[in-house]
Amino acid sequence: MEYKALKEIAKITMGQSPDSSSYNEDGDGMPFFQGNADFGEIYPNERIWCNDPKKTAEPGDILISVRAPIGALNYAKDRCCIGRGLAAITIDDEAERNYVFHLLKAKNSDLNNQGTGSTFKAIGKAVLEDVQVPQISREEQQKCMDMMDLLESIIRERRAQLSSLDELIKARFVELFGDPYINDLNWPKVKIAQSVTVEPQNGMYKPQSDYVTDGTGVPILRIDGFYDGEVTNWNTLKRLNCSDDELDKYLLAEDDIVINRVNSIEYLGKCAHISSMIEPTVYESNMMRMHFDPARFNPIYITRLLCTQYVYDQIVNHAKKAVNQASINQKDVLDFNVYQPPKELQDQFASFVKQVDKSKVAVQKSLAETQKLFDSLMQEYFG
Repeated sequence: MEYKALKEIAKITMGQSPDSSSYNEDGDGMPFFQGNADFGEIYPNERIWCNDPKKTAEPGDILISVRAPIGALNYAKDRCCIGRGLAAITIDDEAERNYVFHLLKAKNSDLNNQGTGSTFKAIGKAVLEDVQVPQISREEQQKCMDMMDLLESIIRERRAQLSSLDELIKARFVELFGDPYINDLNWPKVKIAQSVTVEPQNGMYKPQSDYVTDGTGVPILRIDGFYDGEVTNWNTLKRLNCSDDELDKYLLAEDDIVINRVNSIEYLGKCAHISSMIEPTVYESNMMRMHFDPARFNPIYITRLLCTQYVYDQIVNHAKKAVNQASINQKDVLDFNVYQPPKELQDQFASFVKQVDKSKVAVQKSLAETQKLFDSLMQEYFG
C-alpha cells in the first residue's frame, strides 16, 4: 500500500499563546482554545475569547492536543485562536479530513510514545508531519468513514442515555428528599459520628512491589475504580499480596461506603457504595471506609447524599489544602452533617435506583459491544 506523510496532504499549524491581556470572557474577538481541557464530544467548549490571536484554526480544521494528554481530537466549529497546547490540521477535502481524523485517533498510542519532556510530555510539528497516511480511493475512504461515523453516533447516543439515567436518579432524589441545601422538608440533621456503626478507617498502603499481575493476590479498590457512587467494574481492579492481618484489618464488607480522603480538591470526597463484590477486596490508603447504621440509613440513599454538592461543600470547608493536594481526616468526616428521612422513604428511593440500574446495565452492555466493534474496525482500517 502507498503512504504519504501528513505534511504532503495537509497544512499543520502549531498553536501559540497570545498575550494574556487579550483574553476575556465577554465574547470579544474569537474563541480561544488552549488545550485538551477545552474539548467537548466533537467541538470545543467556548469559555474564553481572544481579541489579538497569534495562531488560528479555520472552521472544519482538525484540532489535536500536542501536550499531555497528547492526541485528544476535536473539530473547529468556527474560526478560533489556538494556544500552544493545540495544533490545527487543515485538509480541504471533507472525506479525507474525516479519514485522517480517525487515523490520528487510532495512532494515539504512537503519538504519545513520541512525546518528550520531563514534566509534561509534548510532541512537535515534525511528529505530526511524519504521520503516515495510507492512500486509498475516495470511495474506500467514504465507506470506512460512513461505518465509523455510524458507530460513533451510536456510542454518543448510548453515553447520552447513561447520562440521562443518572440525571433521572438525581431528579428522583430531589423529588423525594428535597434540596439538601435548604432542607425544605425539614428532615432531622445528624452528624456522621451519630450515624455510623463503623467509624471512618483509613485504607492500606502497599508499595508497587507488592502488586501482582498474574491473577493471584487480592483485589484492591482505588480511586480509579469507582464513579458517581458506584464501583465501575470489580473485574478490572488491580491486585496485590496481603497478609492475613492486613485482610482482617482492611477487608471491605457489603454496604460499606468508601470516601476519597487525599487528592486534588476536585476529587476529594468522591465516594462509592460497596455492593455485589465478586471476591474479598481491600481498599487503598487514599480512602477511608465507614458503615452506616442499617436500621436508620439505606446505604444507597446515604451514598447519593454524600455525592451532592451539599456534602461536597462541607468537605471543601474541612479540607487541609496543600500544593496540588488536599486531605480530610476521620475527625473531619465524623463532623459532616447528613439528613435522616424516614427509612421507608430511603428504601423507596433505593428500589427506584435499582430499577434504573437495570436499564443502565443494558445500555452499558450495548455501549461495550459497540465500542468493541468500533475498536476492531479501527484496527482493521488503520492498524
